[in-house]
Amino acid sequence: MRFSALLRFSTFAAAVLLAFTALPQALGVEAPRLVQKDGRYALLVEGRPFLILGGQIHNSSAWPSELPQVWQSMAALHANTVEAPVYWEQFEPQPGRFDFTNVDAIVEGARAHNLHVVLLWFGTWKNSKMHYVPGWVKNDTVRFPRIIRPDGEPIDVLSPMSRNTLEADKSAFVALMRHLKQIDNEQHTVILMQVENESGNIGSARDNSPESNREFAGQVPADLLAATGKQAGTWTEVFGAEADEIFQAYHQAKYINEIAAAGKQVFAIPCYINAWLGSSIDESQQRQMAGIRYPSGGAVQKLVGMWRTLAPSIDMIGPDIYNGDSHFYRETMKAYHRPDNPLWIPETGRDDSFAKFFFYALGDGAIGFSPFGVDQTGWNILGDQPWKAHANNFALIGPMSREIARLEFEGKLKTAVEEPGQTSQEIDFGEWQATVAYGFPQPDGRHAPGTKDAHGAALVAQLGPDEFLVTGVDASISFHLPGKLPWIRSQIVTAEQGTYENGVWKPLRLWNGDETDRGLCFHEKPEVVRVKMQRF
Repeated sequence: MRFSALLRFSTFAAAVLLAFTALPQALGVEAPRLVQKDGRYALLVEGRPFLILGGQIHNSSAWPSELPQVWQSMAALHANTVEAPVYWEQFEPQPGRFDFTNVDAIVEGARAHNLHVVLLWFGTWKNSKMHYVPGWVKNDTVRFPRIIRPDGEPIDVLSPMSRNTLEADKSAFVALMRHLKQIDNEQHTVILMQVENESGNIGSARDNSPESNREFAGQVPADLLAATGKQAGTWTEVFGAEADEIFQAYHQAKYINEIAAAGKQVFAIPCYINAWLGSSIDESQQRQMAGIRYPSGGAVQKLVGMWRTLAPSIDMIGPDIYNGDSHFYRETMKAYHRPDNPLWIPETGRDDSFAKFFFYALGDGAIGFSPFGVDQTGWNILGDQPWKAHANNFALIGPMSREIARLEFEGKLKTAVEEPGQTSQEIDFGEWQATVAYGFPQPDGRHAPGTKDAHGAALVAQLGPDEFLVTGVDASISFHLPGKLPWIRSQIVTAEQGTYENGVWKPLRLWNGDETDRGLCFHEKPEVVRVKMQRF
């Protein structure tokens, strides 16, 4: 009896222990979501602010045969998130029959390599074409009509006016979200869904089918009038020369919003769209190029506000920025960083010249940044460009990415970025200022030399009244009181180099003497310093 009772008690205790051990896994982690505070946004992953250090793979790299080199590339990039496409043509090769092979391989592989995932739905649109739709859609031009040009010629773009096409795309997207709920509802490896890819028309400003022409000749819908603050009238009367583009954008926004809403009803994770940009911020130039130089109907710079109103199930709009002109890049970020839209760069150039914009994005509170084509296919639409500088940036920020995301969300982080001819800048924290000088090394008594290609950058975050987190690339940072030179009525108490491990600061060594007398100097090594200042 004693042995039997002891055995029963041991079995009960083991069951209780197992139940408590399994409880966190059974409950799962908190679903990803976007939150806003005081005009700033954060993407919460596992309940905490998360900074996407992303790498978007090539269009044809999301196949199981290609994924081994993808995981190698993500490690080389020091990414924490992979952006990978889901192809409608592979996902639903026959109507209503779904193949989860690719999706499962991406999610399982990401987990094995400690990565999060952003999935890109290549459905009705991919680069404003219909190239990724299944063959049964391509082959049925009656059921799934194409965009018609003004001259009556059809093009290889599906019309958003078609209810059949919308229902088919929506059905596939809902099936994808339902499957993700089955395999990812507890771990939430997938943190964002991109709905379509660079939607719009290339080849015609709008659909010119008889159905579309009849609607275009009629009155502008009331919800669009409300969204744009316009008075009633026909499309041409209300929008003039922009009528074709806005007609297309209206129907496209409603189409994609319905797909996103249906998907989120099944599995509620954030959904976004990406935008192929107008070539110029200037609206008069954009008007001449819709459907030719950039997709007509997409969420380009001038239409972000309208899209946000008409597509409320889309949580944000991210610009794909491949123009390396610094003014254009910063103005584009400004156009998309709005009170109703978080800043997120889902695609950007992978060559080294684009790396410094990562620091601009951090300074503007971006939730993430992702160069395109960072895997080893040997092919890239932009050429065989290296991406060493992106990898260096991610290696620098990666160990403290959670802290950086939190400091961004709290409004405590600022950056400075070198531009040609500008060898120094000031960062203002009120009672303290930081002089950032570019170039390495910086000899005594001379002006900062700058860098040859203006790639220097600095990041400074305020941790307390007199304490800062500091790092940079080919830059020095000197703290001083407003209106005074460094070392006048102020000094460094400690400059502690270290790193974050699981959210805890781990000191490595103190900087002093040559490491502090000319400012805190950062070159190529991924070094981070916590500085305590003193006023006297």
